[in-house]
Amino acid sequence: MESLSDILKSLPDSEWKKKAEEKVRNVLADPLIHKFRQKYPEVDDYTVKINMNKLYQYVSEYKSCSNCPGLELCPNDMTGHYTILNAETVNGRSFIHEEKVACKKFTAKQAQDAISSRIRTFHVDPNVFSRAYSFAEIVEKDLDRAKAVGQINKYVIQATEEGLQPQGMYLVGKFGTGKTFLMCYMLYQLAKVGMTGAIVYTPDFAEDLKGMFQEPYKLKETIDLLKDVDLLVLDDIGAENLNPWLRDHVLGAILNHRMNRKPTFFTSNYDLAGLEKHFSFTNKDGDEEFKGQRIMDRIRPFVSVVHVEGENKRGS
Repeated sequence: MESLSDILKSLPDSEWKKKAEEKVRNVLADPLIHKFRQKYPEVDDYTVKINMNKLYQYVSEYKSCSNCPGLELCPNDMTGHYTILNAETVNGRSFIHEEKVACKKFTAKQAQDAISSRIRTFHVDPNVFSRAYSFAEIVEKDLDRAKAVGQINKYVIQATEEGLQPQGMYLVGKFGTGKTFLMCYMLYQLAKVGMTGAIVYTPDFAEDLKGMFQEPYKLKETIDLLKDVDLLVLDDIGAENLNPWLRDHVLGAILNHRMNRKPTFFTSNYDLAGLEKHFSFTNKDGDEEFKGQRIMDRIRPFVSVVHVEGENKRGS
């Protein structure tokens, strides 16, 4: 935003005085300046004159905010901030001071960015966190899943009040009933109170891991992140193309590290018995019932099962 002096200097000399006087009159006649002088009656005309740039900016930014075009198009000197004025008298002389204050939109974006920075997504659209749905809104979207939503909301309240819980949840239900969405809701709510989270779409993530064989440091960094994050969601578990390395050295290592430390959450079309069968067979080694039982021993005792009912919402 240009200052008053910059605008006037750009005018031809013949118009300068006329335009200057008009700008000054408009600023001094503005209701904001009247209120300012009523609040600080000690501010004399001389002080007003030598601080005309500050007064002009104060008025201009107030008008910009009154007709806010949105944070991305903010015309003010500092995006998402506006000027406020105050005055003081020192040794009989008045001084006008300006201060930049963040607007509500800027403050809200900062809060949203802070929440988003606490949540890592792997093949899950991060835009799902761009809107904070309320408990009531989620229930209204599908009353059939009200019981599941209530269980998740109860978990959120407990974790908010008591801190990180050792127990996670296992959301099971038909395709498209909103299990992933409910887990994103939980992550968002708990990120607001400072917890870190990650949500992993397991089928695509499993394929990514194969490509990390050539980048061992990246592989280790990724696995360590999933071990240490406060809240881990393994989305659509059981739909991945399973191999012994993924089961035993990736999922097994992550779950072994987290059990009794930090909660892990799962969404699946399989119930726990079905997931055990899935983990008990790989294309490479065939039936390995013991291996399936072993990894389920790192899941079953550490989750509460939540049945998610409802209609298939995909494509609707």
